[in-house]
Amino acid sequence: MRALSISLLLTAAYIPAAVVAKPAAKPSLPPVVAQMTLDEKVSQLQAAAPAIPRLGVTGYNWWNEGLHGVARAGEATVFPQAIGLAATWDIDLMHSVGDVVATEARAKFNTVGPDKDHGRYLGLTIWSPNINIFRDPRWGRGQETYGEDPHLTGALGTAFVQGLQGSDPLHPKTIASVKHFAVHSGPEAGRHGFDVDSSPYDREATYLPAFRQVVTEGKAQSVMCAYNSLHGVPACASDDLLNIRLRKDWKFNGYVVTDCDAVEDMYAFHFYRETPEENAAEALKAGTDLNCGTYYKHLKTAVEKKLVTQGQLDTAVTRLWDARTKLGLDGVVSPYNTIGADQIHTQAAADLALKAARESIVLLKNDGVLPLKSSAKIAVVGPNADTLEILQANYHGTAIDPVTPLKGLRTALGADRVAYAQGANIAEGVAIPVPETALSTGKDAGLIGEYFDNPDFAGQPVLTRIDKTINLDLYNVVPVKGFENKPYGVRWSGYLAPPAAGDYQLKLYTERCWECDNQHDALTLYIDDKPVISDKGDGKSLSADVRFDDTKPHKIRLEFKHTGQDWGVRLQWQAPADAQIAEAIKAAQTADAVVAFVGLSPDIEGEELSILVPGFDRGDRTDLALPARQEALLKALKATGKPLIVVNLSGGAVALNWAKDNADALLQGWYPGESGGTAIAETLLGQSNPSGRLPVTFYKSVQDLPPFIDYRMDGRTYRYFKGEALYGFGYGLSYTTFSYSDIRLSSASVAAGQGVTVTATVTNTGKVEGDEVAQIYLTPPADAQGLNHSLVGFTRVHLKPGESRQVTFDLTPRDLSTVDRRGKRAETAGTYGLFVGGGQPKPSDTQDKLTLTGSQALPK
Repeated sequence: MRALSISLLLTAAYIPAAVVAKPAAKPSLPPVVAQMTLDEKVSQLQAAAPAIPRLGVTGYNWWNEGLHGVARAGEATVFPQAIGLAATWDIDLMHSVGDVVATEARAKFNTVGPDKDHGRYLGLTIWSPNINIFRDPRWGRGQETYGEDPHLTGALGTAFVQGLQGSDPLHPKTIASVKHFAVHSGPEAGRHGFDVDSSPYDREATYLPAFRQVVTEGKAQSVMCAYNSLHGVPACASDDLLNIRLRKDWKFNGYVVTDCDAVEDMYAFHFYRETPEENAAEALKAGTDLNCGTYYKHLKTAVEKKLVTQGQLDTAVTRLWDARTKLGLDGVVSPYNTIGADQIHTQAAADLALKAARESIVLLKNDGVLPLKSSAKIAVVGPNADTLEILQANYHGTAIDPVTPLKGLRTALGADRVAYAQGANIAEGVAIPVPETALSTGKDAGLIGEYFDNPDFAGQPVLTRIDKTINLDLYNVVPVKGFENKPYGVRWSGYLAPPAAGDYQLKLYTERCWECDNQHDALTLYIDDKPVISDKGDGKSLSADVRFDDTKPHKIRLEFKHTGQDWGVRLQWQAPADAQIAEAIKAAQTADAVVAFVGLSPDIEGEELSILVPGFDRGDRTDLALPARQEALLKALKATGKPLIVVNLSGGAVALNWAKDNADALLQGWYPGESGGTAIAETLLGQSNPSGRLPVTFYKSVQDLPPFIDYRMDGRTYRYFKGEALYGFGYGLSYTTFSYSDIRLSSASVAAGQGVTVTATVTNTGKVEGDEVAQIYLTPPADAQGLNHSLVGFTRVHLKPGESRQVTFDLTPRDLSTVDRRGKRAETAGTYGLFVGGGQPKPSDTQDKLTLTGSQALPK
């Protein structure tokens, strides 16, 4: 045999090299992966990957969140919700926000110790940003996105990812997982088994461009596949989406993670394959590497049944190990290991949160009442004036020093110049925190809070203070240092004075830890020393109907025993509408102007909520109008004759028809983060000039929209909507004015494959300095699948009164391309319009003409 081997080698030496076919080299596995057993490999493909001590592998939970700040891991800088960040139209700011999120995630990771096991929300793999298109304002999770436009979403998403990951792809500060790939935007009620029927045109023109940009330009190292199916194939099992489009066409070389329990959903809701192991195998073969959940445990059986190969399993594990190595896990040294807890919520981070909040505010209407004079006496009213939840929104960290609108205006004007009344509940059937105006210690507003280091209220309290409202966020934080990792108790006591006699519903809200089995907190509420609510931790007795026959103060006591791992407690109520409005009118009568904080709440719009009341369906909306109780409040305030300023706080667009016609000023403030109240006060007083622009269309009515479940873009967003919007995408006013001149194209005619440069001069023609967001739109020929026009560039400029500056837009062939019915993107010959201004072109606006000659297909 030895001689034969030599003979064969000699013979091969005489064959021309071009004829010899060399066998493909089998990729070598990382040494750690090569030593793993099948069970160990399978365990590493699940989000809660256990330690393997014999190999020096630490336990690591891949699940962390950083949508607008490090979330669910205790105190962190809380920026405006993503939709508010989008309203800034500020690419540099988005990069800076991403960098702060990464720094604070690193600080929390390093505090545990790089060589230690890391649990959920303490890792370096950030499941953000959400770059789905906010195609329909009814979608409750739309607040997590960057709006309805692919270009704006792609640009902001790319900047945020680059901020999260840093400049060195071999040593990322964190890894971003862009989500949810693809064509995912509600309804929430059916999301686990929803099958999307979308056209090739809509996918290429709307649903995929932002993902492409964030992957190809932003170099995102992870992508999260969605719950839904596309034409009968679950996204997490779609070879076309993951292996072909993502990895082959876009050259993505990172890892894919599922949305949580998406593989189980394939079996339980999509009925995709008959057995658990077949569904797990289909996801793995399609290119899904990591399962959020435990359903990949079935991969062991899948390997044994030869549904997948060891090589396919090894590919997924290797991709994850590449990410772990780059991040500096398992003993690998990272340049970010020195980031410590002192880098959480630095002054620079707090300043950035305030800057983001300022830039996110959109001035929709102003008849001259704004800015207010610093000597003004105002009435602050409305359900969103003084609640923590409207600052933090969803997927949030715990704000260290949150400033509500009421607090911000009291600080700016002085408490003696600000009257306050809650005025209304958010919506019929929805409780809201009991306001400070109804609570008293007997001397001061609020209740006396006694904080004990045990749940039995034994001994002396560690801390006694006055809490103006009972609204504690306890998501991985404690109210008193030293209470960490042990049970404790809080007792609040004082008086409750109802604004009028009548029927009230009192409610104790606690956000239950959904993975803590029966380890929940216990609460008891006493009125006049009688228990009216007593919940032992089962969540069955958290509300009570109470009738007050008078308005005298009644003794109140709330005992909170934190014996589980629940995430907060609030004392809430539903009060009679007439009584709340009467309080608001009384406050307004003493003021020079009224500022009404209305809108929505993360309690009624968000991810897969349980709420089902008129206008709201499990996190989504069925109506765009401002809830009736709030609109009644605005009408009553208008009737006082005082100037009415309306500030709408919401994640989605609200049909503010009455406010547009009747309010003296109208602002959109989103969910503005920890410094929202400061930013709003500065804006109302003219200390900050509003400069936000709408990232979504505000429609007049839900009747203007196609059915929510229809994923066709026809009739949706500014790009395809043929009706008249209440306020259009890109819209926003300022306390100054701007003009555009000298708009020039580098060439009036370009051949396919070439770009064009457009310049314009922007001038501040008003009396105060301010920021303008210059926008450029492309209007295609008439046969472009019903497309009106599209944003192809934007830039933010700061100008002093009388100052001018040239803005430049370098448009690429992709910017100038269109998509045909088959979903093919190309530059196509024709005459196109180009408009530069502070918003979308109107029918009466003159657009510069660009002639494009020839045609050229573009890569997918």
